[in-house]
Amino acid sequence: MKTGKKIYFTLLVSLATLLLLAGGTLTLRGEESSHATGETSFNAGKFVIEHVSDAYEWHITSFGHTHITVPLPVIVYSKTRGLNIFMSSRFHHGTDPYNGFMIAREGAWEGKIVELDDQGNITGRPWDFSVTKTVAGMIAGAIVVVLLMLTVARSAKRNAVAAPKGMYNVVEPVVVFIRDEVAIPAIGDKKAGRFMPFLLTLFFFILINNLLGLIPIFPFGANVTGNISVTLVLALFTFFMTNLNGNRHYWKEIFNPDVPWWMKAPIPLMPFVEFAGMFTKPFVLMVRLFANMLAGHLIVTVFISLIFIFSNVFGSVAGWGISPVSVIFSVFITLLDVLVSFIQAYVFTLLSALYFGMATAEHH
Repeated sequence: MKTGKKIYFTLLVSLATLLLLAGGTLTLRGEESSHATGETSFNAGKFVIEHVSDAYEWHITSFGHTHITVPLPVIVYSKTRGLNIFMSSRFHHGTDPYNGFMIAREGAWEGKIVELDDQGNITGRPWDFSVTKTVAGMIAGAIVVVLLMLTVARSAKRNAVAAPKGMYNVVEPVVVFIRDEVAIPAIGDKKAGRFMPFLLTLFFFILINNLLGLIPIFPFGANVTGNISVTLVLALFTFFMTNLNGNRHYWKEIFNPDVPWWMKAPIPLMPFVEFAGMFTKPFVLMVRLFANMLAGHLIVTVFISLIFIFSNVFGSVAGWGISPVSVIFSVFITLLDVLVSFIQAYVFTLLSALYFGMATAEHH
């Protein structure tokens, strides 16, 4: 089977698995609701948000009242109870408190761990260092990146003279492309080598996590790059790399740019604009990656929700009727997300390289 066909087949299998898992979960929840209230209800908004938001456990599927989940480590610190380390299964899917802590079910801290007093009232938020679903997915992505690079490095060492093959043949053109088409044009031939390790790490980390987020099978499928906290940290890395490597000319252009005097005095308009640009550039990086990757996950879950919305509103026949349309569009969006995953990794790396180039450019 050719590589392209393998990719399409893998995506179709992954999407089918997602539909089965989501379908099984929603059907069983609907049955529980019908037994409790006498009618079937489906909250599409809650379903969509649950599948793109972070959590303290990795939910896989449900069978009746039995939930199949992977518990994750909870690490919290409070002034009154000190350091506490336990598994999220102690919360029993967020329904019970444990050792003075619980997962808030409503309010400003909904979905977050809060601290309780002796009467069971919420007193505030502890310091939370827990390994959530996003963190676990990020660790899985980092392991894949490390294993991939180690495999490629061993292959490159063994085949230093022979033609590249296997994963080495796949990764080498990407590395050469980042060097020749991104780093050197943006930073310059002499200085590009200093930033290549960071740029390559950035590109492959974002790309691998983008792609793994499209595979709805544990330990993949977490919305890592669709979490604004993750993209914020990546943008901060670029921010500090840019400003720590900025030369004298870079800082002069920020605080004393070469513009007419009336744009610097009596109101320092241009220095203020340049200084604000130091923060708006990484902000744009953060929002662009977050919004694009989150949108893909949202659209797929919305199309899946249509099946159950039509079934609840118009009957099961309408649900079955809309199913082919939802599946077809979900497959299309998933394939489009594969392209977007590459584009967003490239854009984030390219803009980071451009910022490095501006910070290290010599005055002419």
